[in-house]
Amino acid sequence: MTDIQDFEGRTALVTGAASGIGAACAKALAARGAAKLFLVDVDTAGMDALDLPCEVETITGSVAEEALWSDLEPRLVGLDHAVVNAGIGGSGQIANLEFTEWRRIMDVNLDGAFLTLRAAMRAMKDKGGSAVITSSSTGVKPIAGIGPYGVAKAAVSHMTRIAALEGAPNKIRVNAIAPGGVDTNIWESSPEFKQSVEANGREATIKAMTTTTPLGRFATSEEIASDILYMLAPSGANLTGHVLVSDGGFTL
Repeated sequence: MTDIQDFEGRTALVTGAASGIGAACAKALAARGAAKLFLVDVDTAGMDALDLPCEVETITGSVAEEALWSDLEPRLVGLDHAVVNAGIGGSGQIANLEFTEWRRIMDVNLDGAFLTLRAAMRAMKDKGGSAVITSSSTGVKPIAGIGPYGVAKAAVSHMTRIAALEGAPNKIRVNAIAPGGVDTNIWESSPEFKQSVEANGREATIKAMTTTTPLGRFATSEEIASDILYMLAPSGANLTGHVLVSDGGFTL
């Protein structure tokens, strides 16, 4: 646990909080003094298992459900920080992709990010605050076979820049993180990944995937959370509209 208490007394919203980067952010915010966290995920058990040392309100549901935000938004008034992190994986060549699959990915990764950010910015408008959106290096570097995911993440990065301009008069900072490979459960949604795990094991599968990254490793969720909290915290006070690529050199 860190001794830095730069989030002391503050409130924060974290989506996709039950595992991976979201869970790591929730733990880090609590460890650094956050007074209250609003956690959103479809996985109630995962959120409950975090056992955080601060006040926690868990909301179970998809970030793409507008009704969820209509209900939650009044309780977010005065929010200080938001981690717009919920996302799902997806793959498929554009020419072969069913529209239902395209919409499934966009529904959470783009529409859900918009609904989350809209609610957070409304809640911050009277006193300012900061938000970080989880984008992806695949929104920077085109990768064949993951069309809807890469497109959604590229859109999220540009939404970040627009939101930063619009939020600045109200002292709301908006940035994004574009990770490369991170060892999280999102890989489990890929049929190719599952096949490789069955044939070679998870550790060998991840190791083989890191060969495309110059540093030869995937980041941990905690490392990405550290980057996110830097942009959220007062230490990042001069950052807004920035998309931080944290990818071990993948986009080089």
